[in-house]
Amino acid sequence: MRILIVDDDVIALELLRDSLVDGGHEVVSAENGRAALEMIQRDAPQVIISDWEMPELDGLGLAQQVRRSGLESYVYFILLTSHNSVTERVQGLSAGADDFMAKPFEPAELLARISSAERIVSLETRDVAIFALAKLAESRDPETGAHLERVMNYSRALATKLLALGHFTDQIDGEYVRLLYSTSPLHDIGKVGIPDAVLLKPGRLSDREFEIMKSHTTIGAETLAASLKRFPKTKFLSMARDVAAAHHERFDGTGYPERLVGEQIPLCARIVALADVYDALTSKRVYKDAFAHEVAKGIILKDSGSHFDPRVVDAFTAAENEFVAIRDQFRELLSVAA
Repeated sequence: MRILIVDDDVIALELLRDSLVDGGHEVVSAENGRAALEMIQRDAPQVIISDWEMPELDGLGLAQQVRRSGLESYVYFILLTSHNSVTERVQGLSAGADDFMAKPFEPAELLARISSAERIVSLETRDVAIFALAKLAESRDPETGAHLERVMNYSRALATKLLALGHFTDQIDGEYVRLLYSTSPLHDIGKVGIPDAVLLKPGRLSDREFEIMKSHTTIGAETLAASLKRFPKTKFLSMARDVAAAHHERFDGTGYPERLVGEQIPLCARIVALADVYDALTSKRVYKDAFAHEVAKGIILKDSGSHFDPRVVDAFTAAENEFVAIRDQFRELLSVAA
């Protein structure tokens, strides 16, 4: 593994370097967050181990900058810290950290955590394959533009805010957020089984056509369930199946295909449901213009408790600036599709 270590304590840097080199890893170092940012583009580390408290740019700030930098490959981020309260861990995860390690560190624990990071980084090939499959399905609809990219980022923003607000802390952690980000593009994978006459029809669908369109949820879920049957312990397949099956369920039980109510709907599907609807509202289609953010926000707030889980709506309200930034980030692709 290529590892960047960041600490303003020269002795701590040397101890980290020695332990990692002894473990067979390639190591570069920086003495503060600013210097680390300059090295990331050049050295392309797969893992960053950063002290939390540093001058100029601390570990939290560095994690935030890394997540905003648009790096082509995922970088696993470990915060080396004496901070160990739930609030501080939430703060670190919200900033973009994947893991924490206490100071002073034990070399054996350090290498074990690097091994865990290596497993996560190696999953990037899987994530690329998932995304490619989802894009293939999406390519049948020329209007969707960067829909998958936006939904992925909206979903991650919602999950992170839910954790920060103290909701679903028994379910959401760094791994959950990563899985949601990776699997959310598969929410409409079942549309590969929808006839073009229905999928690409401009304007309103007939009742019969709408029933056919709704079947994309069960087609997608059954496809993923078949893979899950062969690999039953694979978490990303389980989450992907739940997202595909239930992202059109409504919190009040009036959705489809199973008319699930409230907590019966998997949390991942409740999150993706809001992300998907927001993107549909703010995107232009043949049959509608794009709604402004404030209009879309008003619709989502009005549907809190009916269409959407109120706690997910709370997270949306807390993350609305991030939603606008994500939409702006992909605006060029959005305008091309429109």
